[in-house]
Amino acid sequence: MTSGFDLDLNAVEQELERDDADAEGDRRIVLGVLDGTTDDDEWFRAVERGDVVVLAVEGELSELAADLAEKVKGRGGNLVHFREFLLVTPGDVTIDSDRL
Repeated sequence: MTSGFDLDLNAVEQELERDDADAEGDRRIVLGVLDGTTDDDEWFRAVERGDVVVLAVEGELSELAADLAEKVKGRGGNLVHFREFLLVTPGDVTIDSDRL
């Protein structure tokens, strides 16, 4: 006996996974390297989406992060240089540096 419709469960599952990935509140920690080869806008867009960005700094931080810092701070975000890394968060994520 066959049913009167064709249900592709794999397609349904993939669509649900895609919806879950796009759901508000789904955040990531994005790892990368701040060395001037990646456009600052790419890092900034990640922070705007609500992601936390952790960048290994390879070069002069003040030169490499100047534009990114201005954009992030302008949107209420946070930047902290810790050891050889730059942590960049959206405004609703606080970086607790009290134990440093």
